[in-house]
Amino acid sequence: MRRKIVCHMISSIDGGLLPDRWTPPASGVERAALFRHYDAVAARFAADGWIVGRKTMQACTKGSPRATGASANGARRPHVDDRKGRDLAAALDPRGVLHCGRDEAGGDHIVAVLGENVSDAYLTELREDGVSYLFAGPEGKDLAVALEGLGETFGAKTLLLEGGGIVNGAFLKARLIDEVSPLDYPGVNGLAVSPSIFEGRGSPEEMPFAGQALRLLGAETLDDGVVWPRYAVERTQ
Repeated sequence: MRRKIVCHMISSIDGGLLPDRWTPPASGVERAALFRHYDAVAARFAADGWIVGRKTMQACTKGSPRATGASANGARRPHVDDRKGRDLAAALDPRGVLHCGRDEAGGDHIVAVLGENVSDAYLTELREDGVSYLFAGPEGKDLAVALEGLGETFGAKTLLLEGGGIVNGAFLKARLIDEVSPLDYPGVNGLAVSPSIFEGRGSPEEMPFAGQALRLLGAETLDDGVVWPRYAVERTQ
């Protein structure tokens, strides 16, 4: 059974992802209160964890490089460390360059999603840090295999996709997103080249969302002017 993936993000009303660029809140509105809605809404999904890319996860960890050694080839097996009942914090890291230094991010248990050609020394480093890991094909980029592993090995049924635009765009193109949950911060970014929720890689003629459509499930206006629409992703072909 395929896992349920909800792309849960907060952005300016023009889709920008960099909070430092957003216009300030209206008079009398606390900026921190606006961001608290993000976690509060996430909790309503009762998900088993969240997925981000390596760059996003790096900001949550404090490790430094220790592993050395050449890349290895051949089949690899997942490693399940002591989760302690915590939610999962899955990091897509095909080349094995994330250095965690600990087994948690935001209080949740880190699971590295890797390519099969990472070095044995790097895997040893992850085990020393108490980090779990699994493999997503030879290059570590098979997202469907990654989700299957998170389900079969770690029991995940629902996961929140909270990556940057490139990661979210890859899931979108692979038709692996079931719902989109974008919180609209009441402000604008205003710069066309800023990162956005979905950033597909490919030629200008490509349509990463081809064969899919969004159906509105509902919308709520939260306190302080945050708007939360919620969409189901339907396959049209």
